[in-house]
Amino acid sequence: MYAIVNIAGQQFKVAKDQHLFVHRLQGDEGASIEFDNVLLVDNGGKISVGAPAVKGAKVSAKIVSHLKGDKVIIFHKKRRKGYKKKNGHRQSFTKIQISDITL
Repeated sequence: MYAIVNIAGQQFKVAKDQHLFVHRLQGDEGASIEFDNVLLVDNGGKISVGAPAVKGAKVSAKIVSHLKGDKVIIFHKKRRKGYKKKNGHRQSFTKIQISDITL
């Protein structure tokens, strides 16, 4: 059984006991959260497609940890002008574990 769910503006294909990195979510580590915006559910070959969401379907998850991704370096330069600017960014992520998919 799997589902396609919209989490923080992105669509993910999730299954039970799967670990997932999503954009930073509100909540403490160890807290349970539910996602109502389920777009598709496959229950042993029986597919339910929502318009836009499947009614009554929920995905339950547990927040495992909050962490940051790898650093991305941004470098701007204009040649022959002496202009250089270096900047870096680390995106905040939340690691979640899918605990249950209900219809």
